[in-house]
Amino acid sequence: MKFIFTCGGTAGHINPALGVAQKLKELMPDCEILFVGAKGYMESELVPREGFPIETVTITNISRNLSLEGLKHNARTVKNVLTAIGQAKNIIREFKPDVVIGTGGYVCYPVLKAAHSLKIPTVVHESNAFPGLTTKMLAGTTDRILVGFEESRQYYKHKERVVVTGTPVRQDFRNADKATAREKLGLDPDKPLVVSVWGSLGAAFMNKTMVGFIGKALGDPFFGLIHSAGKSGYKKMLSDMESAGIKNAKERGMDVREYIYNMPLVMAAADLVVCRSGASTLSELAALGRPAILVPSPNVTNNHQDKNARVFEKAGAAVVIPENEITEDKLLGSVSLLLSRRDTLEAMSVQMKKLCVGDATSIIADIILDLAK
Repeated sequence: MKFIFTCGGTAGHINPALGVAQKLKELMPDCEILFVGAKGYMESELVPREGFPIETVTITNISRNLSLEGLKHNARTVKNVLTAIGQAKNIIREFKPDVVIGTGGYVCYPVLKAAHSLKIPTVVHESNAFPGLTTKMLAGTTDRILVGFEESRQYYKHKERVVVTGTPVRQDFRNADKATAREKLGLDPDKPLVVSVWGSLGAAFMNKTMVGFIGKALGDPFFGLIHSAGKSGYKKMLSDMESAGIKNAKERGMDVREYIYNMPLVMAAADLVVCRSGASTLSELAALGRPAILVPSPNVTNNHQDKNARVFEKAGAAVVIPENEITEDKLLGSVSLLLSRRDTLEAMSVQMKKLCVGDATSIIADIILDLAK
């Protein structure tokens, strides 16, 4: 059998696709898998790292800016969509997939539209409680709509096509344990570790906050930190740290990286994770049972990250701090307090593990195989 996965833009869209692709390879070692992404985006880097081939089409996002520049951008996007549908048809005709699966990002629209027009079965997965624009646009034509939350059903007209599966995670997140992870990373087994990540592309405000956080934490470095500044924020953060007089941070236990490529290992090694509350990230935390401080992004559709975060806060698995309330002192105080209360962290870890929704990866793989038959 042959399968095409299409996803892009951020790791939150790419990693669920990788998880399901790995599961299909486990179930059917002889199956063929091809990824299709957007030209120039991070899927072109992350997918080959996991051993899968990828081809790209030309696609751009939709601007919500009503200025002249925003309208010009959207006119280019409409043109690119038509071009991308043609490119996707050529890829599909050559590869001849049994099913085409989309897990988020603007690239899903032209690829799934092309597959539908060629009468290939299609699946779209929406991780967040509220559907994104691409999922809404595809809901009328795709054969199966897979969602991460039961509450999501209400937003879809064709409810008979909707299946609640949870959000898939890569197998590495299920197999990792703290002791092994720390040994592989060469970390002190007794020193608390905080992992901080604000999305694969980074977040300017939070990186700025982390500069102050690191500067003050180095005054009494009782814990270690691995921080992902993101593709678009790494150089700026290093420059800001230098301007703030922060030197030799990594040698003193505060490791700032452009991107954490071995995220399952690093997250498994953590005592506490400080991050956004996208559905994919939350699913990874639940799979590992890692307690978290969640700072929902305010720059998302229908404030869905705050809705996600409150579910985990209510369960006792996480602490939520809105971005408009956060400061370097408040964040450092919250981190220090939790790390000093081992019983609280253990209780949060237990509750986090309870939020892990079955094996979403296997459920989705079974749905894909049923469609292929």
